[in-house]
Amino acid sequence: MLAFLIRSVPLQPLHRSFSSARMEKRVAVVLAGCGVYDGSEIHEASAVLVHLSRGGAKVNMFAPNIDQMHVVNHLKGEPSDEKRNVLVESARLARGNIQDLSKLSVTEHDAVIFPGGFGAAKNLCTWAVQGKDCSVNAQVKAALQAFHGEGKPIGLCCISPVLAAKVFPGCEVTVGMEKDEKYPDTTDTAAAINQLGCKHVSKSVSESHVDQKNKLVTTSAFMCNAPIHEIFDGIGAMVRDVLKLA
Repeated sequence: MLAFLIRSVPLQPLHRSFSSARMEKRVAVVLAGCGVYDGSEIHEASAVLVHLSRGGAKVNMFAPNIDQMHVVNHLKGEPSDEKRNVLVESARLARGNIQDLSKLSVTEHDAVIFPGGFGAAKNLCTWAVQGKDCSVNAQVKAALQAFHGEGKPIGLCCISPVLAAKVFPGCEVTVGMEKDEKYPDTTDTAAAINQLGCKHVSKSVSESHVDQKNKLVTTSAFMCNAPIHEIFDGIGAMVRDVLKLA
């Protein structure tokens, strides 16, 4: 009877399920609001999620429960008198499935990714108004340091690599081509990164840069005025490199 039961156990499917469970990467995505001018860039956030899904990752989303620096009327491109909360606005992008950044546990995740958008430079830090002299939100800094301390990869795109440049002296990141007359904002940001004692590495929009020592993966995304499919591809390169390191 025992021999019959042993022969009846579906060993191969059971092996596959354990194997896939070991391979699934758990990735935290940190948002900064909803909308390019005062929050997370929506296309970038969506591209990150699509590529993570394609890579078979399990995703949890987080945002700090703080007020936005300001609110921008995206139709007019002008600040408005409204007040909005970063976590509440980020929930729009996350379809409601999002948690307070204070609940992010490094032990429960294999990697973390920060999409770009002005929210990364306004709400996650103060780079938008102070440049290289900025301060980084305490919870954001703690999350970056926790993943870095555990040797877990950190992905950043668009302007969000400045977070790493501020928190990890001597690291390597990219925000695009360092000397490009068509993109003065990129040139200025790259110069500021170098002034912080970090190394800016010029990369095209479809490429990512991997700082192997610090396990930082960066790509320029909308720091370059490129076709959206090229930006999507560059974010895909970043996500794939993050998953390889995880």
